[in-house]
Amino acid sequence: MLALDVTDDANVKAAAVAYGKTGDTLDVLVNNAGVATGGYAVPSEASLDDMRAVYEVNVFGPVRVTHAFLPFLSKAGQGRIVMMSSSLGSIAEQLDMTSGTYGVNLLGYNSSKSALNMITVSLAKELAAHGIKVNAANPGYVATDLNKHQGYRTVEQGAAIAVHLATLGPMGPTAGFFNDGTEATIGRHAW
Repeated sequence: MLALDVTDDANVKAAAVAYGKTGDTLDVLVNNAGVATGGYAVPSEASLDDMRAVYEVNVFGPVRVTHAFLPFLSKAGQGRIVMMSSSLGSIAEQLDMTSGTYGVNLLGYNSSKSALNMITVSLAKELAAHGIKVNAANPGYVATDLNKHQGYRTVEQGAAIAVHLATLGPMGPTAGFFNDGTEATIGRHAW
């Protein structure tokens, strides 16, 4: 196991170097770190400092870690990258007044997951030529430290979609956003 602080460039690079001493390929990278700093402040009162902290983990962290471990994924030939996202980052759901997430209007967290979805698409477009599939997974409202264990889904239920995406075969999709096997992609649905 490697200790990894996704907000620290030197730490992430050191983790990649340490990993490289154990092997030269990596089959799967799951970017699972996430925070929701700032509580439930309304968007017009959201703290920029809190928002920066959220983006540092939820947006820049996955990019930083992916960049550091990409050489190992490339050598694997058919690497898989899973970005743990959220339906709270779906623009369509945030505009749908009948959506179960409509009332959760968190400026920092929601927009960070929207940004992560676009990062997923951008990386998927580039890395498809190298056999690497990049997808975003929505685990649902999972009982974790992030929500003080108030979620209605177990960790195992939430992890199921990530495991599925991590084990996709060569004909599996890339650049998608998945909820328990249901996909929404740019062009058909707004994330």
